[in-house]
Amino acid sequence: MKDAKQPEPPQRSRWKVRWLVAFVLVALVGGAVGVLTGRTDAQSTAARRGKGGADGPIPVTLAPVKAQDVPVMLTGIGTVQASNTVTISPMVTGPIVSINFTEGQDVKTGDVLARIDPRTYQATLDQDRGKLAQDQATLAGAQRDLSRYEQLTRSNYESAQTADDERATVQETKGLIEQDEAAIELAQTNLDYCTITAPVNGRLGIRNVDLGNIVQAGATTGIVTLTTLQPIGVIFTLPQQDLPEIVDGAVNGKLPVSVEPEGDAGGPQETATLDVIDNQVDSSTGTIRLKAYFPNKDLHLWPGGFVTAHLTVKVLKGVLTVPPSAIQTGPSSSFVYVLNDDRKSVKQTIVTVGQQSDTTAVIQSGLSAGEQVVLQGASRLSDGSKVSIVSPTAGANANATASAHHRHRHNGATANAAQPT
Repeated sequence: MKDAKQPEPPQRSRWKVRWLVAFVLVALVGGAVGVLTGRTDAQSTAARRGKGGADGPIPVTLAPVKAQDVPVMLTGIGTVQASNTVTISPMVTGPIVSINFTEGQDVKTGDVLARIDPRTYQATLDQDRGKLAQDQATLAGAQRDLSRYEQLTRSNYESAQTADDERATVQETKGLIEQDEAAIELAQTNLDYCTITAPVNGRLGIRNVDLGNIVQAGATTGIVTLTTLQPIGVIFTLPQQDLPEIVDGAVNGKLPVSVEPEGDAGGPQETATLDVIDNQVDSSTGTIRLKAYFPNKDLHLWPGGFVTAHLTVKVLKGVLTVPPSAIQTGPSSSFVYVLNDDRKSVKQTIVTVGQQSDTTAVIQSGLSAGEQVVLQGASRLSDGSKVSIVSPTAGANANATASAHHRHRHNGATANAAQPT
């Protein structure tokens, strides 16, 4: 029988454990050094890029600081309202015998739109005229009798009572004649209402009745709706806080207003002047209503449509301006990058920004007229960065190329780091 395997001496086992622990520690330290070295290299590369080092100056485009007049505009949402909206309703009852318009037609004041059967109203007019003729004849006879009775009374051949009775008959007949004349006027008016005409200039809408329909006097639906599109009104609202500026501006003259119809962005703006400031603030919304009338020559404004209204309340004279894209936002302030006198580097300058629109930002402090600020490429800059000036188109292409190059280098570095050494 073979002897059992003898265990290794304790001293040799301890040396194996020590060598294993030492190998693990060396591996960990080597990995940490590699990571730190990679970070340091990346930070150094980024610093060189920021300062325009090994990768060269950063391409940027510039914009000048301008001194110009800038209008102060208040913007609100409004709706278009026709200057006249008329529901063409019949004033008499009867069947429609003719329709003299087409839907959507432009008409002028007095144009015939429809006709109602006039025969019943013509007959009433003729009857009233006959009654008038009858009463006029009665009056003539009563006046002749009164003249004879007055002569007989003066000759004492007739009593004064008889003359007075005849005088009363004459006055009564005159009253009947006045009633007849009023009835004729009413009958003539009703007959005229059988011909329906346009009361104002405008455009007709969709017809609500057809030929042969019997319409009722004062029907709420009406035959058709007529709206005046030229000129046309716009009602818009602004916050109550803007009211003092609006009132002060209106005291000095008419305030310009421009509107953009919804869905017509970029199209020609309609311009006019403010016509009405409402006489009270809407307490439920804290807004004030304003109204202006526009020529609407191209018919881009349509009743009921929504618009964006711009009201100019004043003009800032000779203020400094830059494009809004030149302004960068920091943790506690806004700043821009200003080109240094050497035209090879930039400096970071804190600015105070006033009114700002889509195209212009007013600079209240921090810049001087004629200075050049960075427009494109500012995201890669820091104070003192080296720059190269390019045209706006070239600047956009250069920034895109540099960004792609940066991604390529970053991905390559990552790939190399992942390869075994």
